Amino acid sequence: MLEGLKVIEMATYIAAPGAGGILADWGADVIKIEPLAGCPMRYTMANMGADHLKGSPIFDLDNRGKKGLAINTATPEGVEAVKRLVKDADVFITNVRPGGLERAGLDYKALAKVNPRLVYASVTGYGLEGPDRDKPGFDIAAFYARSGVGWLQTVKGAEPTTLRTGIGDHTTSMATVGGILAALFEREKSGKGRLVEASLLRVGVYAAGSDTAVQLRYGKLGSTKPRLETVAPLNNFFHTKDGWIVIVPRQGTVDWTAVCRVIGQPGLERDPRFDSPKTRRANAAELVGILDAAFAEHDTEYWRAKLDAEDMIWAPLMRPADVYADPQAHAAGAYVEVMEEGGNGTYIAPASPIRFPGAEPEGPRAAAPVLGEHTIETLKAAGFADTEIENLRKAGAIA
Repeated sequence: MLEGLKVIEMATYIAAPGAGGILADWGADVIKIEPLAGCPMRYTMANMGADHLKGSPIFDLDNRGKKGLAINTATPEGVEAVKRLVKDADVFITNVRPGGLERAGLDYKALAKVNPRLVYASVTGYGLEGPDRDKPGFDIAAFYARSGVGWLQTVKGAEPTTLRTGIGDHTTSMATVGGILAALFEREKSGKGRLVEASLLRVGVYAAGSDTAVQLRYGKLGSTKPRLETVAPLNNFFHTKDGWIVIVPRQGTVDWTAVCRVIGQPGLERDPRFDSPKTRRANAAELVGILDAAFAEHDTEYWRAKLDAEDMIWAPLMRPADVYADPQAHAAGAYVEVMEEGGNGTYIAPASPIRFPGAEPEGPRAAAPVLGEHTIETLKAAGFADTEIENLRKAGAIA
């Protein structure tokens, strides 16, 4: 879909490369610029003490299908090489901190002079303005802890739990792609590029927007309660004979009636302890206890039939391995086959988040690049002479 779109990505870790990875999956020509030592995510498994495992699927997910360059932008020669690559690019994506970009002359103002049509996407922890603009910010810090998401996910009285790898980053990746495409649409009318600013903090505030909106409107917000104290006891997780399920009732009384039918206790509907949202909240522990006992009598498949017969909103709590075994995940296009490093085989990986039916082939077109794999050929394609490339090597700008 995006064939012919040239993207320069100068980024490490996940949030910004994730945006470039989605664009690459959709057909864009993405040129990834890494430091000479490579993106730290290349070495994730080794850094976790699992260096016996082949490759780095975390790195591959966000970098498959890209061309890989290794350039030392701490040198003037490396900076000039990046600027030459940017001259005919459509998009530039970076998560280098703002101060470093300004000192190197690779900030938006500098690159807009090189290419006025450039859409420049900045991905930071905390934004381009304010006292913390140059603070490093991983997703567990900026997206999760500082945005309010982590507090909302922490059960009252319990200790906070961490955020699993890349969840806030990939949410920010998707937001960044949306901003890039909006700027490209604007450029079709104006002929000019623009700065697109994404930050883990701002995306986190939006991700928690429903609760944050309540806080801002009313000046107060309820905490996340344990299962037996929740304000909406029907909207809860329940343990079946072989796992957990979550039920998400609709507003009103329809699903309360349905729940009573599902568990085979229709008389519970008129029990004065539970006959309204207010009484169910006041007697939440008793109600959850009754539902726990009922759901524990049968396995999830039994309850699947009962809940589906009532057209209830529910889902099993599944491990990633269970999700892969779920035919619905495959029907939704959640997985793609990708090439291993060096093209020696293939394996299954998550697909990018949006499907375009009929736009085939779907998924990555190549493996994630080996460090610096395409440096020379890309520089030559950009018009660098052999002598210029050798001079870059002598200056320490390329390996």
